[in-house]
Amino acid sequence: MQRIRKAVIPAAGFGTRFLPATKATPKEMLPIVDKPTIQYIVEEALASGIEEILIISGHAKRAIEDHFDSAPALEMELEKKGKNELLKMVQETAAIKIHYIRQQQMRGLGDAILCARAFMQDEPFAVLLGDDVVYNGDGKPALQQLIDVYNETGSSVLGCQTVPEDKVSSYGIVKGEPTDNKRMLRVLDMVEKPSVEDAPSRMAVLGRYVITPAIFDILAHTLPGKGNEIQLTDALQVLAKRQSVYAYDFEGIRYDLGDKLGFLKATVEFALRREDLGRPFQIYLKRLVANL
Repeated sequence: MQRIRKAVIPAAGFGTRFLPATKATPKEMLPIVDKPTIQYIVEEALASGIEEILIISGHAKRAIEDHFDSAPALEMELEKKGKNELLKMVQETAAIKIHYIRQQQMRGLGDAILCARAFMQDEPFAVLLGDDVVYNGDGKPALQQLIDVYNETGSSVLGCQTVPEDKVSSYGIVKGEPTDNKRMLRVLDMVEKPSVEDAPSRMAVLGRYVITPAIFDILAHTLPGKGNEIQLTDALQVLAKRQSVYAYDFEGIRYDLGDKLGFLKATVEFALRREDLGRPFQIYLKRLVANL
């Protein structure tokens, strides 16, 4: 069984829900406090043992490449002014090994994953979507939890969390059968945004995957679906009929960054956890609430 060494981060979308901010700035570069969203995703991958990362980019996404590149003029200025901690931060970011390929047409998440086929070289791989940031503190990263399940089963794993009943209609929901692990189901099917009455479970697929390379042949023959896009969910449904696929209810606080309220929650809560910002920011928020 091959180990998980590579990950793909799809980052080609237009980010229309955050216009006008995303007209000239990739949504993946919008900061949570002072760190771009995509850097949280990259750091989770690295903390999970990933060695090589492929970012699927699109038009007007050059800022992502620049962020993970060296910046000689900036580094020289920081060194000159003795700002060594900031210099170290900039250099460490530039040292991350990242590859890029462009999705030339916006044909959906399934097509974006298919763009990674040559890079993966018939290996199982991880997928991390940039709309979902997961906070685990000192605990095990969400992706590492999925990789652990893959190491036990040798099968594809969908990162899920149990959502409240009134939220099931917002997500793809897993239909599955129980396993010996109470946090895990064997996937039988997936239902996209079902009503509460029709939902087969409360396990929602949330932006983390470990997938075997068999998915690529399936994606290559998957016809466009909703929105005339190639849907990864459609291909995973086929994969689950051909080989075992598991849904794992991972631990961690998940933030939906595709939603403005979710983005605000992430910004506030990450700021409150900061040693340099947490206490004064908490005092400010208490005063603010008291005066509303």
